[in-house]
Amino acid sequence: MKVLFVCIHNKRRSIMAEAFGNKYGLNAYSAGLEKTDVVDEKVIEVLNEKNLNAKQKPQTINEVVREVGNFDVVVTMGCLGACPFVPAKKHIAWNIEDPADKDIEFYRNVRDEIEGKVRELANNLK
Repeated sequence: MKVLFVCIHNKRRSIMAEAFGNKYGLNAYSAGLEKTDVVDEKVIEVLNEKNLNAKQKPQTINEVVREVGNFDVVVTMGCLGACPFVPAKKHIAWNIEDPADKDIEFYRNVRDEIEGKVRELANNLK
């Protein structure tokens, strides 16, 4: 089951969701609306606390779709209606607050919220 997680920059929320998606048995990918160069260091830190790795380089939606093709499910992480339509069998919208410029504890809370949602999604898709 190919699942694409999308947020604005592909440097925080969607990166965490991709890591948990792969942990819970999904064929998970992540992408952003806007081009950015690096994954947020706090995301790397909070994923490492769960023995997970962040992907090396953020990607745009166009890059991922060109590389991977079609998806079964596309999950938006709170793009506030800015996310473009990506063809998929199912679309899901999660309203998860962007932890940008927040302290590490806020990142941990967002990480845990994302983990719970991804675990539930993986169970529902089996």
